[in-house]
Amino acid sequence: MNSKALPCQINNLEVGVYECEIHLKFRLIEEKSLLSDREQLLQVLLDALTEGSDDFLETLQASVKAQEVSEFKASPQMRRQLMRLRNVAENSST
Repeated sequence: MNSKALPCQINNLEVGVYECEIHLKFRLIEEKSLLSDREQLLQVLLDALTEGSDDFLETLQASVKAQEVSEFKASPQMRRQLMRLRNVAENSST
């Protein structure tokens, strides 16, 4: 899955590792063939949720939890990315 970080100011960058949990319940009008491809379905659902409820999507329940965790729980790739972000912040403040 490809994700993009939220834009932020480099000179005031504080980053951490977070575990996020989302529970959603909704009704959706969609093509039946889409339901067989889990990745495509997830992308369509995320796009629909960011647009908000309309005639094709009806949100019934939504809850989001996020908590910071030790960076040592992250994968080696995520830890390397975290170090890169911190290095960028340090280099831009000098």
